[in-house]
Amino acid sequence: MTIAFVHGVPVTSAVWTPLIGELPAAQQAQAVRLSPPGFGAALQAGFGATFLDYRDWLIGELTRLETPVDLVGHSLAGGYVLEATMARPDLVRSWVCDTIGGYEPDYTWHETAKIWQTPGDGERHVEEMFAGDVAERTARMISWGIPSPTAGEVALAQGPEMGRAILSLYRSLPGDTLVQRGRGLAAAAARPGLVPVATGDDTGGSVALRHRAAQRAGARAVDLDGLGHWWMLEDPARAARMLTSFWAGR
Repeated sequence: MTIAFVHGVPVTSAVWTPLIGELPAAQQAQAVRLSPPGFGAALQAGFGATFLDYRDWLIGELTRLETPVDLVGHSLAGGYVLEATMARPDLVRSWVCDTIGGYEPDYTWHETAKIWQTPGDGERHVEEMFAGDVAERTARMISWGIPSPTAGEVALAQGPEMGRAILSLYRSLPGDTLVQRGRGLAAAAARPGLVPVATGDDTGGSVALRHRAAQRAGARAVDLDGLGHWWMLEDPARAARMLTSFWAGR
């Protein structure tokens, strides 16, 4: 059996290290970390770095693993996880997504996403975000809520290539694109799902909105009171308990 962890923006698979370290030994041995192109893995020539490109990339990765897989996705990678599950449920045993709120009709993008979606503003923002040396980028990631030493590991992989991938990804989701895709969200119920609801995360919509989306997807929603966007880093032991409980009862 395999547990596959997929990270989002603007980070690398280093964000999963503390959580995986809190899992029981048997599950640690089953864990693999899949790095999307541009985010800790090379951005290959010809790869469009759109939302659906990343879904197709994930499906391709899953076909090379022992399937079905327990999938865990954070940030926009939670969307890849949902989309892969809906498209190829035969590859998935269970799924975890903390960004399911984006599929709800009343969801609105957070302010940083709006900047990245705007030509000119987005380019300036990613240039500033990845400017300077590793120490400066590390300090910037700490200011984003990523603790040390993970912030330093993430900063090592940040640069123009990741910036290009971010802009392409977010610009492939204009307006209510995710909301439109959410019309088929019930298909995710083909496999057991879990929605971590970090109550301090303001990027994924309200707590009520995320619960509503989880219900439409036939998934279990678990409130992580007091935790924010980087819930897996803020309290990895608590996050690991949540996941192991879900896997035991799926």
